[in-house]
This record gives sequence, structure tokens and C-alpha cells, in this order.
Amino acid sequence: MTGKPVLEAEDIVKDLGHGAAMVRALKGVSLSLVPGELTLLMGPSGSGKTTFLSILGCILTPTAGSLRIAGQSTDRLSPEELADLRRKHIGFVFQSYNLFPTLTALENVRIALDVRGQKGFPAANRAEEVLRDVGLGYRLKSYPGGLSGGEQQRVAVARAIASSPSIVLADEPTASLDSENGHAVMALLSRIAKEQDRSVLAVTHDPRTLSYADRVVRIEDGRIVGEERRPEGLDAPEIADLTKRRKAHG
Repeated sequence: MTGKPVLEAEDIVKDLGHGAAMVRALKGVSLSLVPGELTLLMGPSGSGKTTFLSILGCILTPTAGSLRIAGQSTDRLSPEELADLRRKHIGFVFQSYNLFPTLTALENVRIALDVRGQKGFPAANRAEEVLRDVGLGYRLKSYPGGLSGGEQQRVAVARAIASSPSIVLADEPTASLDSENGHAVMALLSRIAKEQDRSVLAVTHDPRTLSYADRVVRIEDGRIVGEERRPEGLDAPEIADLTKRRKAHG
């Protein structure tokens, strides 16, 4: 896969803590993401992968190094400007779903549009559209407590892509799911990358996710230690199965 990178991180360093308690969590990490690919960032606990994801998502600022999103440098941006850049270009998927328990699936997606200034019927229609796209057209009015873990994570994915971000960042998206739902969520993320031409990066240590990746980047002790790429033309069979289920549910 080739294309102009939508995200470029170069020589990222991140120090956590101060003085004698300071830890260098990232030690010069570089990564670029292009549209149409699902990239996995894999490493053991404490390797720095979640810290790196937070920097890529403009939640943390690096101690040193540079980050460009959609061609714009994050250097010297104020917290408000970073938040605006994040709202325009980045969608997040969290391990714990982070859904509002008193809101329906439709309302949970609509609220993500509301904070971006999209309201009224257009926002409602868009929320319904993306929920149907992830196979939850029959769950629009369901509350999180009435959804399975896999369904809750698909609502979270719908919320992340509702505003059409160019980048989707997922933090351990399968960690709280059983095998069947974990495969379904990874197939969904892979399909979003390819069919919607987005850059999708998932932080994980789950070996079940490997077959869905176009690229696997490995991190240990705050450094990139390896990278592997899926051979051209090879696709995970579960992608086709998920598409069939999505169409069946309308």
C-alpha cells in the first residue's frame, strides 16, 4: 500500500515523571500511517505503546520529536488547537467502550457529532447510517446495558467513524471480548480501513488480531524493534463474512 501519509511521527521521545522518578517511556519512535491500511502496534505491557497512541491522538505532547497530522505540525499548538485537530481528524475506540449508560446506541453516536457542531436531523441520520454500517441497524434504541460486549464495541466503532475522521486509533479493541466478537471487531476495523480509505491503528497484544493487519509494528522498551507486512493480495476471510452479516441486518 502506498499513498501520502496522513500521520507522521518522527523520533518521538516521552518522559514521564520528574527528577529521580522520571522514566523515558518512548526513546525516539517513528511511525507513519497511510489511508487504506490497518496497522497493529504490538508489544508487552510497559513497552510504551499506549503512551505512543496517546501522543498520536494529541492527548499527550511529546518531550521531543515531531508529529504531523493531515500535513499540519502539532508543534507549538495550544491545547485548544490540539483538541480541534483531534476532533477534525481522529476517531478513538477504547478497550472499555466508554459509552454513556443512560443513552441509546443512536444517542451515543449522536453525541460524538454534537461536540463537533453537527446537530438536528442530519446528525441523527448520520448516526443511524454508521450504526447500520457496523451491523447494528436493529439496535438503534438499545441501551449499553442491553448490548453484548461485541455490540457495545461496534457502537464505539460507529461513534469513532461518525464524523468521517481520516485516522482511527483503537486501544486494545479486543481485550474485553471473547474470540468470536474479537474477530468480528477486527474484521470491522479492517473493512473500515479498506472500504472507507482510512488509516486505522490498533494497539494490542492479542495474537488473534494478526491475520487482519496490513502491517504489524513491534515496540519494546520504548523503541520500535521490528515491522512486518501482509503479502499483497492476501485478505482475512472474516471480512467477507462480516459484510454478509451487516447486509443481512440492514
